[in-house]
Amino acid sequence: TDALTQVAKEIFIPLTVGGGINTLDDFDRVLKCGADKVSVNSGAIKDPSLIEKAAKKYGDQCVVLSVDVKRVDGKFCVFAKGGRENTGIEAIEWIKNGEKNGAGEIVVNSIDTDGVKKGFDIELLKIVNSVVNVPVIASGGAGCVDDFIKLFKEIPDIDAGLAASIFHFGEVKINDLKKELKENNINVRI
Repeated sequence: TDALTQVAKEIFIPLTVGGGINTLDDFDRVLKCGADKVSVNSGAIKDPSLIEKAAKKYGDQCVVLSVDVKRVDGKFCVFAKGGRENTGIEAIEWIKNGEKNGAGEIVVNSIDTDGVKKGFDIELLKIVNSVVNVPVIASGGAGCVDDFIKLFKEIPDIDAGLAASIFHFGEVKINDLKKELKENNINVRI
């Protein structure tokens, strides 16, 4: 919470916090430290009522359902514990139920493409985007600017594309990405 409080004092963009969110008290703690939204994954798997309880207490806009998805025998399955444990839960129904129970945003991390840097999981993202009416954020697979362009061209109404290592290691600069997206007629704030 000390690091979160310090970050919240220094940045002035919406801040979503996740990791170790298992109870309403965890929601309360990170919100009081400056988070705008709270991302829940394994905590919701352990206690699916957590999504509904948090949405009722803090509002749907505050609850982000993060889902780690991997194909197993041709089906999309939900994984827990950082993608190490197959829960046996069918991912598309889990996501639909998450929205129904109050998740105001869905982060879809494809374990199949995460870290590969060969592009987002367009097939999975198209399905998820077609079955929910809340913002969908794509995660897992971005390796270059063209991966983002393809994401937004293939799924024009997806809300965001998420990446980490390509920014951390300087492979792509955020301002360069935004410029390229704008040049490709993709709506982006510069």
